[in-house]
Amino acid sequence: MNTQQPIGIRSFGAYIPARRMLRSEIAKAHAWALPGLRGLGKGEKAFCSWDEDVITMAVEAARDCLRGEATEALARVSLASTSAPFGDVQNAALIASAISAPRNVAVSDQSASIRASLNAVSQACESGCGLQLLIASEQRKAKPGSAQEMLFGDGAGALLVDSGDDLLAHYLGSESISVPFIDHFRATRESYEYGWEERWIRDEGVAKLVPEAVKGLLQRLGKEASDVAHFGLSGGGPRADSFAAKKMGIDAQAVLPDLRDRVGDTGAAHASLLLISALERAVPGDLIVIAAFGQGCEAIAFEMIRAPNSTDRRGLAGSLERRLEETAYMKMLSFGGEIDIDWGMRAETDQKTALTQQYRVADQVFGFIGGQCSDCGTIQFPRLPNCVSCGGFESQQPVPMADEKATVLTCTADWLMFSVAPPLYMGLAQFDNGARLLMEIVDVGPEGVDVGTPLEMSFRIKERDRTRHYQRYFWKARPRAAAEGK
Repeated sequence: MNTQQPIGIRSFGAYIPARRMLRSEIAKAHAWALPGLRGLGKGEKAFCSWDEDVITMAVEAARDCLRGEATEALARVSLASTSAPFGDVQNAALIASAISAPRNVAVSDQSASIRASLNAVSQACESGCGLQLLIASEQRKAKPGSAQEMLFGDGAGALLVDSGDDLLAHYLGSESISVPFIDHFRATRESYEYGWEERWIRDEGVAKLVPEAVKGLLQRLGKEASDVAHFGLSGGGPRADSFAAKKMGIDAQAVLPDLRDRVGDTGAAHASLLLISALERAVPGDLIVIAAFGQGCEAIAFEMIRAPNSTDRRGLAGSLERRLEETAYMKMLSFGGEIDIDWGMRAETDQKTALTQQYRVADQVFGFIGGQCSDCGTIQFPRLPNCVSCGGFESQQPVPMADEKATVLTCTADWLMFSVAPPLYMGLAQFDNGARLLMEIVDVGPEGVDVGTPLEMSFRIKERDRTRHYQRYFWKARPRAAAEGK
């Protein structure tokens, strides 16, 4: 490392989509042709709403991680994902803009392996290059009726790496084994993964490569398997973590919950989420070891220094509590783009995004920055040349709106206006700082919304341009109670 100061994790955050599909409902939908799926029908999986993707989940995880932190100090923002929406747009740059990172922040996308997130963490800790935000986010596609459809889930985790004394966990080291052991693959232009035989993966992959990496790391650190207090393994299939732990002599009680029953296998994000799970439950002095299997194995170790402070951070535990149970299998297919519903003439509109205008107002569109009049103090969005209250010209100063609380002033559930997830909930959001804005309201549970319902802001997809394959992002409101799992 380039610094003599201790380096490690300063903060963390997570985001799991609120929508959860019972696996039993998926199995029921395929029972006529694939009755064997019933054996995978336990638990539930988290899946994105139509207006969520890798970028929106990454922004939400990053916001959770950065509560109380100064974003202007960020030196790097990195995104690890194998399912990012853009192949030739810097996905991390859009995330950096949405969290109001400085213009000179370095950004990077890491992909092509579910090991990408742990690799990004170890690289950041080895480099010691200032305050670095490392986000892993995944929305893996699965062919309907496949085992992957039952097992995969969506989610994102974020870790803030820094040097100094104010750390939650110290980085101890990492070990990487890279071999051409292909357990699954997906060609560049393909949507779905192809997986190899499970027993081969377990016996020749997990049983040999994971112990090689983890034992090598522990030996270099002067530690024993019995010293490991928290162990997590991503990749390798169901129960691979317990299987590998037994092979290495790690206590079964040290194996972290693998999140499969409540979220699913989140690919590149899974290792980060397991590390966050360990940080939420570890006590000072605990040794944390997380491994990621895939074309070899990546293993990383941390020592817990102090418990997280009590903040507004939801983390993984809080995000897991936010859930909207879904039983409509066709809705999940529609949201994931697996079926194309005929929405009629209401949907026949050109949704081309004016990229020039998007750039000119990027701080408002991505960062949700409003304006406060320096003459009368009125706060408004959007920021305009003239104040909506006193008419003052060029009098507005930037005001962040993304973390401002609001309540519903008026609302309606519209079944006539086109929406991919009818009904379309719209309403006036009355912000605590005095601003007032007509907004779309999402993640509405069976209880609905009403005047006075507390709201918070969420970064989402505004529209999808299906002709040019571009999507426009903006901010929407969601009931704060639903977001807090209440």
